[in-house]
Amino acid sequence: MSQSSQPVPSSPPPGPAETRIGRRFAELRRANELGLVAYVTAGDPSLAATREIVLAAAAAGADVIELGVPFSDPIADGPVIQRASERALRAGASLASTLALIADLRRSTEVPLVVFSYFNPILQMGLEDFARRAAQAGADGVLATDLTPEEAAEYRSALRARHLDTIFLAAPTTPDDRLARITGASTGFLYLISRTGVTGQRDRLPDDLGALASRVRRATPLPLAVGFGLSQPEHLRALVGRVDAAVVGSALVREIEQASSPAEAARAVAARVRSLKDAGRER
Repeated sequence: MSQSSQPVPSSPPPGPAETRIGRRFAELRRANELGLVAYVTAGDPSLAATREIVLAAAAAGADVIELGVPFSDPIADGPVIQRASERALRAGASLASTLALIADLRRSTEVPLVVFSYFNPILQMGLEDFARRAAQAGADGVLATDLTPEEAAEYRSALRARHLDTIFLAAPTTPDDRLARITGASTGFLYLISRTGVTGQRDRLPDDLGALASRVRRATPLPLAVGFGLSQPEHLRALVGRVDAAVVGSALVREIEQASSPAEAARAVAARVRSLKDAGRER
């Protein structure tokens, strides 16, 4: 594991409202508004196209944007995001190029940006080196989808020293004792999976989602962002007042896949984001 030669800051990690992510969720709470976390795969169909798509999504109202690092074996992802990862890998995208893209984006937008990755690319770069490069690029948080909190002590230490939020996943099957460990390891927000299985669009939300959100609420004061299967405005309307944000990925990635050009992809993603954000403001 490579180590950075630069010293790690000794200042304590930021409080919950001191990062861009924390400030954005505080703003959403004051506005009594459901947030929208938008996922896109970095490098699909190209890094230049992703830049324009992210800026369009941010301008359309996305509150947080997850940039997925393409990976050769995306076991938690459904077919839409798997295909996006394959396209991005063919285009030459990687963790390093995703961080370079974030640095480029940060010159044009203050939208919170989350590195969404499997753990292997991070481990290959080296935890200290990754944390330094991600912070310098202007990333705000990291979600390593296949890293468990029980194995994340070194990862959490490296990221928090650089004031990067560490976001973890909780599932409907997570028991209360393990939920406590997950929430204890998380900062920024908690990603609550709405259902078991892989990512992908669904027609309706699970019937027990409200009870699941209430159970997690009792375990943590962190903002809750629900994902997996959300794609329609009515899904977001159903979440208003229950959770803090909705995570939408496959529906946006499908817009990119079906577009005839990067410019059309940016317009289609922006239109979908506006529609979803409008639904999240309804009472």
